[in-house]
Amino acid sequence: MKLTLSVTSIVTLTIVTILVIGCAIPPPAPPDVGELPDSEIREYQGENLGSIDDFRENSISGPQYVDVSKYVLTVHGLVENEKTYSYDDVVAAHDKYKKVVTLDCVEGWSVKLLWEGVLISDILDEVGVLPEAKVVIFRSYDHYSTSFPLDYLYDNDILMAHKMNEVLIPPERGFPFQVVAESKWGYKWIKWVNEIELSDDETYEGYWEQRGYSNIGDTEGPMFS
Repeated sequence: MKLTLSVTSIVTLTIVTILVIGCAIPPPAPPDVGELPDSEIREYQGENLGSIDDFRENSISGPQYVDVSKYVLTVHGLVENEKTYSYDDVVAAHDKYKKVVTLDCVEGWSVKLLWEGVLISDILDEVGVLPEAKVVIFRSYDHYSTSFPLDYLYDNDILMAHKMNEVLIPPERGFPFQVVAESKWGYKWIKWVNEIELSDDETYEGYWEQRGYSNIGDTEGPMFS
């Protein structure tokens, strides 16, 4: 038996063949997109900002270069549940906030930046502060330390920052975390934080406080004790 095809059948088969072949051909891959480093901002909501380069290097042991994959923040002392956090535990698992704050150094220079980080009070709430705790002691990779009254951290919404001017804090500025101790002298702005201790020792003195600087550290008050 001889099979014949009409013109309509031939056109239909041709269209189907084109569609099938076209579906089998993958679309062209999009071109690679290169990633460029973030650029710091110098203005925020109409307010001029300083630069992350407007600092003097005056740490006690030089910049610390922290391997973020091995970073651990320990929170202990007068708490209900001692905890350890990775870098991602701190940054990804907590609400983040921004605030423009000026750092004033006892050396006579200052810099105003946009800081971004987590509220220290949020971390303290997670571990459960015991009633007898009055002081929060911070320690860092270079064995620096300083302390604050517990109420100061809650009453002023104090940040532990991981960004400044919309870029990650550089290692020489305190990566992964720096305390944004607003209204306090620069020596209270501890960098490279890796330990938080809740204590009842209201006389505790940190590194510079042991060397004569004010334990309170208010910029409106005396530099020395």
